[in-house]
Amino acid sequence: MTRKLTRRHVLAASAAVSAGSFVTPVRGAPPEAQKITPALIEAARKEGKLAWYTSVDLPVAEKIAKAFEAAYPGISVKVERSGAERIFQRIGQEYQSKIYNCDVVNSSDAAHLIVWKRADMLAPFVPEDVARYFPAAHKDPDGMYASWRITLSPIAYNTKLVKPEDAPKGFIDLLDPKWVGKIVKAHPGYSGTIMTATQQLSRDLGWEYFEKLAKQKVMQVQSAADPPKKLALGERAVMADGTEYVVTTLKARGEPIEEVYAVEGTPLVTGPSAIMSRAANPNAARLFTAWSMSAPAQQMNIDVGALRSAHPQVKDRADRRKLADIKTLREDAAAVADQADAIKTRYTQLFKV
Repeated sequence: MTRKLTRRHVLAASAAVSAGSFVTPVRGAPPEAQKITPALIEAARKEGKLAWYTSVDLPVAEKIAKAFEAAYPGISVKVERSGAERIFQRIGQEYQSKIYNCDVVNSSDAAHLIVWKRADMLAPFVPEDVARYFPAAHKDPDGMYASWRITLSPIAYNTKLVKPEDAPKGFIDLLDPKWVGKIVKAHPGYSGTIMTATQQLSRDLGWEYFEKLAKQKVMQVQSAADPPKKLALGERAVMADGTEYVVTTLKARGEPIEEVYAVEGTPLVTGPSAIMSRAANPNAARLFTAWSMSAPAQQMNIDVGALRSAHPQVKDRADRRKLADIKTLREDAAAVADQADAIKTRYTQLFKV
């Protein structure tokens, strides 16, 4: 059986990772910023395709892929969508078997990019927009990856089942006996968003919070995209976690769902993208990455996918609160890289799933 590539295996032989979202030791000057040039487009068209591994919800991923294909006819995008933790294991197993299917990878667990970087599995590439506009907190100092998307993991409730005045205001409110058997949440063993959120909440509220939450007869699902959908169907009244962009999308369609930005702070989750070092289609990968980080593509992420962006030239949606006005918890991808295996084990013990 193929040995799984865990964070522990990769990080064991490397120095301890410094605290902070994208903080890793700088190896030297990052590569120069790259523009989309006629030469790059021609080289990408000769390859004619690329494989994009992503954990973003499939309908969003497919829209992004089709937009790129429309912008650059003759280059097809094969979308391989799964939970971030499953993508991490898949790529690890493929590389161990010397199978290099993935050209561009996007994960909702920023710690994955730290692990892949330390294993020399990423290729340096800095799109012009990333170099010019992205804040330092949203790009790797060595030019290996940058935040393709940002989202939050809020609480939410079904407005047909819960009155606004009765809705939870924060995470501790979910421990009220009135929510027994009425909560749905996703799993950190499948979802990078939930792995990141679990690390933040266990750090700030303690594992005692999860010990108590596990006694609330919680419906357990896999993806962070699933809890909002369960709410919309009326299968549960409240979600303890999930991804904001699906809540926003469902709400815009008229579904009975309302987000709650917790009084304790809402977990903030970045979703970096990178090019794999052994990409079979490196030019198509560079073109896709440069395009995806541009202001028009990032604006489409917001308008079509209800994601958030680190690009300062884009405008947020008018139908939701601005990110600057939301109290958020601090993301620490380096800590997740160190603690992920322990988090999965502790979580499974508590929730028995």
